[in-house]
Amino acid sequence: MTRASLAMICRALALLFAALLAAGGAHAQADSMPAHLVVEGPVKPGGETRIAIEFSPVSDEWHGYWSNPGDAGLGMQVEWDLPPDVSVGPFRYPPPTTLLIGKLMNHVFEGDYAVVANLRVSEDAAVDGPFVLRGTAQYLACTDKICVPQRAELRAVVPVGEGAAEQRFAQYQSALAAPLDRAASFAVAGDRLRLAIPLPSSLDVGAPHVFIESRDLVEYAQPQSFSRAGDLLVAEIALADTALVDGAQRPQKLSGIVRLGDGTGLSFTAEPGAVPQGGEPIRTGGDLAPWWLLIGTALLGGLVLNVMPCVFPILSLKALALAKSGGSERAARIDALAYTAGVIFACLALGGLLLALRAGGENVGWAFQLQQPGVVVVLFLLAVALTANFLGAFEIPGMVISGGSGSGRGSFATGLLAAFVATPCTGPFMAAALGAALVLPWPLALGLFAALGLGLALPFLLLGFVPAFRERLPRPGRWMETFRRWMALPMGLTALALAWLAWRLGGWGWLAIVLGFAVIVVGLLVQAGRAQRASQPALLHGLALAATIAAAVLIIPAPTPPQASPDELGSQPFSQDALAQARARGRPVFVYFTADWCVTCKVNEGVAIDTQATKRALEDTDAVVLRGDWTTPDPAITAFLTQQGVAGVPLYLWYAPGAARPQRLPQVLTPNAVSDLARASARQAGTPR
Repeated sequence: MTRASLAMICRALALLFAALLAAGGAHAQADSMPAHLVVEGPVKPGGETRIAIEFSPVSDEWHGYWSNPGDAGLGMQVEWDLPPDVSVGPFRYPPPTTLLIGKLMNHVFEGDYAVVANLRVSEDAAVDGPFVLRGTAQYLACTDKICVPQRAELRAVVPVGEGAAEQRFAQYQSALAAPLDRAASFAVAGDRLRLAIPLPSSLDVGAPHVFIESRDLVEYAQPQSFSRAGDLLVAEIALADTALVDGAQRPQKLSGIVRLGDGTGLSFTAEPGAVPQGGEPIRTGGDLAPWWLLIGTALLGGLVLNVMPCVFPILSLKALALAKSGGSERAARIDALAYTAGVIFACLALGGLLLALRAGGENVGWAFQLQQPGVVVVLFLLAVALTANFLGAFEIPGMVISGGSGSGRGSFATGLLAAFVATPCTGPFMAAALGAALVLPWPLALGLFAALGLGLALPFLLLGFVPAFRERLPRPGRWMETFRRWMALPMGLTALALAWLAWRLGGWGWLAIVLGFAVIVVGLLVQAGRAQRASQPALLHGLALAATIAAAVLIIPAPTPPQASPDELGSQPFSQDALAQARARGRPVFVYFTADWCVTCKVNEGVAIDTQATKRALEDTDAVVLRGDWTTPDPAITAFLTQQGVAGVPLYLWYAPGAARPQRLPQVLTPNAVSDLARASARQAGTPR
C-alpha cells in the first residue's frame, strides 16, 4: 500500500468519523460557520468586479479549510446559478495555517476569513440593470473533536453601471496570498519534491511553510526543510508517492502558497526546472519535539555535565564542604538554594546573551563565547586558580572543607563558576534541547536554559533538601584534604586542555603571554591564601587578581591562529557546495563538526574518527570526508548546525548515496561507530569491497 493510498484511507475514515459524530447534533450546529456573499461594486458589460464569500465561525473553536484541506477535511465547493454571459473565476485564498491532530495535518483557517474571485460580464451581455447572483456553497466546519457539513445559500445583488466600491474589499485583498510575478521551478530528487521560489534575499521569511494545491502529492505532516540560494527560497518536501512524479505522471505545473513567518503569504506557480543545491539553511522549528520533552532532555543534559572533568571537582568539594560544615537543616537548604540560583542565573545569562546576539543578526551557537580568545584566557586563568585552590593555596567561600561553615554568597558564586566552566561541554541529551532553543520563542527558549541549569545544580540541591542523601556522605576527616588534592588532577587537566586551546588559537608566542599572566595569578592567590590563614583581610589581593585578569583580556593582542592540522582521514573543509558536489557524484559522505575547545569532540576523534580502521573503512566505500572546524566563528557552519537542529558540536552525519536525509550518529562514539556504518552502507548499496 502506498503512502498516498494510506492518506486517502485516513481522510475517508476521518470524514466518516466526523459524520458519525455530527449526526446527532448537525441540526443544532448547522450554522457553525455562516457564509455570506459580498459584491465589491457595480460592473458594466465587458467589465469585471470582485465577489467575496465571508466565513464567520460562531466561536473560536471552529475552523474552515483551504482548497487542499490536507490529510482530512473538505475544501469549499460552489455551484453557481449565473445569468447568461456572466462568469465567476477561481477563488483566491489567504495563506492557511497548519493544524496537526495526531499524525494528520490539516490546512485550515481560524477566525473570520474571506475568499475572493473575479466576476466578469461579457461585452454583449443582455443586462441593463441590477441582477441577482446566486449560488450554493458546501463546505465543512470543524473543531478538534467534531465536524459539521455546512450548506450556505448565497445571494447578492450585482449593480450595473458605476458607483462606489465596497470598502471591505481592501481588507479582503490585504489578507490574500499575493501572487508572485515570476514562476517558481520544481524538481524531484529521490523521494523529495524540491522547489525554488523567487523571493528577494532581503526578505525575512521567518519560519516558512509551503502549501501545495495538488492533492496527494506530498506528505503534509512531514517536516519541510528550507534554504536560501541568493534570491531563491529552496524548499524540500517529502513526496507522498514517488509514482506520482515519475515519467508521464509527472505534473507539468504546480501551484500553491508559501506562508512566511509573519503570517503573510505569496501564491506561486511552478514549472519543471533547475533547483540549486546547497544554500544557507533555514531552521523552521517544524520538526521539534514537544516542549515538555525538550525540558526533560535539557534537565538530563545538565545532570550529565556534573561528571565532566571541569565540573565534577567543583561539585565534589561543594558536597564535602556541606558535610564538613554540618549545621542545621535550614542552613543546608539555604546553601543548596544559593548554589542552584547561581547555576541557573549563569545559564539564563548565557542563554539570554546567545538569543540576543542571534536576534541582532549574529550567527552564534552554544559555547559561542569559547570562540572568543579573551574568554579562553579568562577560563584558563580560572582553571589555574581552581587547581591552586584544590592544592590548598587559598580558600573559596562556599567550598571550604578545612573548617568554617557554608556561605550563601559563596555558594551562589560557586554556582556561577560551575555553570561557566561547564559551557565547553555539550553532552548527551543537550543537542536537541539547545538546538530547539534557537528557534523557539524566547520565553520557551529561556525555559530550556533554566532547565539545563536546574539539571546541573540538581545533585547538590538534593543533598541540601534530602537528609538521607547527606547522611550517606562520608564522615569528615583528614582524608578530605587528600581527596581535595586529588581533585586538582582533573582540574589541572582542564587547565592543560585550555592551554592547548590557547596554543591552537595563537601559537607558541601567544601561549607564552597567557602563561605569564597565569604565573602572576598564582602568585597573587598564594599571597591571598597566606592572608586567609593569618586571619588578615585579603581584599587587596582580590582586587589585584581582578585587575590582573582584566589586564590579560585587554592587553593580550588578538591571536593569529595557525593553519588547521590535517587529520588521519585526509578530510576536506566543510562547505555546502562541497557537500552538494560530493552527493551529486553519487558518493557517500561523512561530515563531522568539531572544535578544539570541545572535549567530547577530541575524545571521539581519538577513539573513533582519527584511526586507521576508520580510514580503511571509508576508503573501501569511496566516501568523501568533510570536516567543519568551529573553533573560531564560522557563520556558514553555525547556519548548518542550526538547520540540523543542534546548537553546538560535536555533530556527525552520514549521507548515503541517493538518500534524501543524512543519518545522524550519536554524540558519544564507540570505536567502530563510523567504520561499521560505512561498511553497512556499502552492503546496502551492494558494493562491498
